[in-house]
Amino acid sequence: MIDYLPLPEALTQRLHDWPLDLVNKRLTPDHHGDFAKWAHAISSLPGCGKVPIRAGDTVRLNISADADKLEQALQYLHPWRKGPFQFGSVHIDSEWRSDWKWQRLAPHINLNGHAVLDIGCGNGYFGWRMLAHGARSVIGVDRTVLFCMQHLAVQAYAQDPEHWVLPIGIEEIPGKALFDTVLSMGVIYHQRDPAEHVRHMKALTHPDGQVVLESLVTDARTGFQPDSRYARMHNVWWIPSVSDLTHWLKRAGFRDIRVLDVTPTRVAEQRTTPWMRFESLREALDPANPDKTIEGYPAPARAMLMARP
Repeated sequence: MIDYLPLPEALTQRLHDWPLDLVNKRLTPDHHGDFAKWAHAISSLPGCGKVPIRAGDTVRLNISADADKLEQALQYLHPWRKGPFQFGSVHIDSEWRSDWKWQRLAPHINLNGHAVLDIGCGNGYFGWRMLAHGARSVIGVDRTVLFCMQHLAVQAYAQDPEHWVLPIGIEEIPGKALFDTVLSMGVIYHQRDPAEHVRHMKALTHPDGQVVLESLVTDARTGFQPDSRYARMHNVWWIPSVSDLTHWLKRAGFRDIRVLDVTPTRVAEQRTTPWMRFESLREALDPANPDKTIEGYPAPARAMLMARP
């Protein structure tokens, strides 16, 4: 089993009642059949040791190591959905240009000294961006164990005690935990009860804090429930409108609700790469009409909202 780095003293009080035993159980071969492969990949990373990390559009680690060995180990952690990352001379061109989403958010958010919760954080890319933007600490939660392992690969070099990715869901976070900033980006449309998800966010946000809610949206007045799949995704329960998102935030008790951005998703932003070799957005669109999904629904667009408790 690969353990997390020792929890920093500043976070011990916050995390002492978190289900850390559950975290450790999920980071074992008993929980996921590929865990041993992923653990071997991390242990095979050459030249491990604390190095500087610079989180610009590409999160860069200043590593001097054998590039072939480094790339081979990191490829065992395929697919890389969020990024990009740069491990020494090895560039990880992730499926998503996550830097583009960050560029939409960064002008609007103040994170100075904030403790941040990133729900559905993936491999922690946005956490590195937020620390560079002034956050004091970032805890990410994501049930996908592979993404936690990708984060551990970065931490094998960064060794930053203020950034964590834990393999748990929002409903497993203790109710007493409060954060200055709570983000949920690309999560709510996967929830059977999206209004409950927003209420969870409210319960985890400090009264003087802020939340960011980002989602697939439709341009209709109200959202819709796909018959089976949306853009080939089978776990999409609801495509909301911006009005739906605003309504859920209001009903949960949020105020000062602002729409920061609404942007169509294009194949330049989400695509197949050598680091995510499966089919991506292009294959999810109607080849005769890229404004429609393969199922005939409106093509993906994403909205980003900010609110205060």
